[in-house]
Amino acid sequence: MGAEPIEGRMTAEHEEGIVVFLIGMRVNSFRAVRSWLPVARAMGPMIAELAQDRDSGLLGYKALRAGLREAYLVQYWESKEKLLAYASAPDRSHRPAWAAFNRRLREGRGKVGFWHETYVVPAGSHESIYTNMPAYGLAAATGVVPVARRGNRAADRLAIS
Repeated sequence: MGAEPIEGRMTAEHEEGIVVFLIGMRVNSFRAVRSWLPVARAMGPMIAELAQDRDSGLLGYKALRAGLREAYLVQYWESKEKLLAYASAPDRSHRPAWAAFNRRLREGRGKVGFWHETYVVPAGSHESIYTNMPAYGLAAATGVVPVARRGNRAADRLAIS
C-alpha cells in the first residue's frame, strides 16, 4: 500500500537550488495505439538508465496520471547543466527515443500530444511542507527533516539561502 506516513510536519532537507522538470503526454485518440503506446513506453528505460547512474543529476521523480488521457513525470534534477547533458548525450537513451517520437508525431497526425516544462529554482526560492505524509516530491528525492529544523513558517524556509 505504499510507504508509511511520517507523523507530524516535515519539509524537504534540500536547501540548494534545484531544477524541476515536468514531462508528459496526452492520448488524443485511444484508437491510435501505434502512435501513443511507444511514447508511453519510452520513459521507463530512460528513468532506469538515469537511476543507475548516480552522477546523472536526476535526484528523484514521481509518475502521475491526470485522468484517462494524460500521464506525466515530475523530475528533480541537480542542475540544468546535467539535465541538458543527458538530453543531448549521443550515447544515452534520450536521443534515439526523441528521434523515434518525432517520427511518430509526424506520422500520427495529432493522435498523441507531448509537453515538457523546465524550472530552474535558485536556492532560497523553494519551500515545502508535508504533514502526516510519506516522503513525497522534493523530500522523497532529497531527504526529509522536521519543519522546525528549517523554520516553522514558509517565510522562514524561503529566507534560508
